[in-house]
Amino acid sequence: MVPTIKKPAHTNPNYHFISCNLLDPFETQIKLSHLHDATHVFWVTWASEFPLDSIECYEQNKAMMSNALDSILPRANGLKHFCLQTGTKHYVSLHGGSLDHLVKRACYYDENCPRVETQVGFNFYYGLEDLLKERLAGAVPWSVHRPGLIIGSSRTTVYNFMGSLCVYGTICKYLNLPFVFGGRKECWEEQFVDVSDARLVAKQQIWAATNDLVQSNNGQAFNSINGDGSTWKDIWGAIGDKFGAIMPLEMFSDDFTFSGSMCDKGGVWKEIVKKECLVETEMEDLANWYFLDALFRCPVKMLGTREKADRLGFTKRYLALDSISHWIDVLRKENLIP
Repeated sequence: MVPTIKKPAHTNPNYHFISCNLLDPFETQIKLSHLHDATHVFWVTWASEFPLDSIECYEQNKAMMSNALDSILPRANGLKHFCLQTGTKHYVSLHGGSLDHLVKRACYYDENCPRVETQVGFNFYYGLEDLLKERLAGAVPWSVHRPGLIIGSSRTTVYNFMGSLCVYGTICKYLNLPFVFGGRKECWEEQFVDVSDARLVAKQQIWAATNDLVQSNNGQAFNSINGDGSTWKDIWGAIGDKFGAIMPLEMFSDDFTFSGSMCDKGGVWKEIVKKECLVETEMEDLANWYFLDALFRCPVKMLGTREKADRLGFTKRYLALDSISHWIDVLRKENLIP
């Protein structure tokens, strides 16, 4: 069962999609209260209407989960586990003064690192964890999973890395443009963000939800990351080759921006879609150029350790380049890119 406001463009007979506005408590009651036989809940959604760390974003996301819990908990007596997916942004805040100490910090965050306390930021991840602790009250085991940059296929994700990368590579090849990395030199030469293969994230949640050895009524947190230390400098050339794009001698540029180079290419994307008989999409359905600019100019390191998951038996790993190559192939198979 997958509650969603809009039915996905592609359906799967293994899933029953329920169109539901989780921000509406009355609609949520009507649509979800009949799920009395639910055994596992996987919470992977969030409301992106307001800026991250704003009080509005915090309250809206907490309200969504609260409405769902109000509808499901009283009737789902056989509920065995609740999985909450958040992210490694749990460990940092972009508010509250200078970021110099975080930029220079050479450490890997573990699941027990304290929350970031600021006077102006409201990380909705904290609110969701607190809500589960309060509402499940030791009665239902639950876990929190914190991926980094998710590598997967989606047509509806706000921060769609693979969609953005694939549209960029496709347009570069089509227009014979160099496949340039635009960003900060530190983000080019050093690892700033963990990558998380969507397959790994899903497998870890299933592992936690079905493994009695890691069940906890007080909530278990796990970093959900590939565990690969590759930098963009290490793998950018191979990514460009995968698209068949022109690779310049100097792949890095500190003054190149994806938004400045690509935002006016919507017409070009339409040409490509028509010429290659692709699934009909607007460029903005897949690509978020401002997100790529922000990602490759990330001011803080959001790197986690896998020690806890590895120690408890979840040892699945992927190399970053292998993950990206796999999901490029998936987007091609889905006929989203040529």
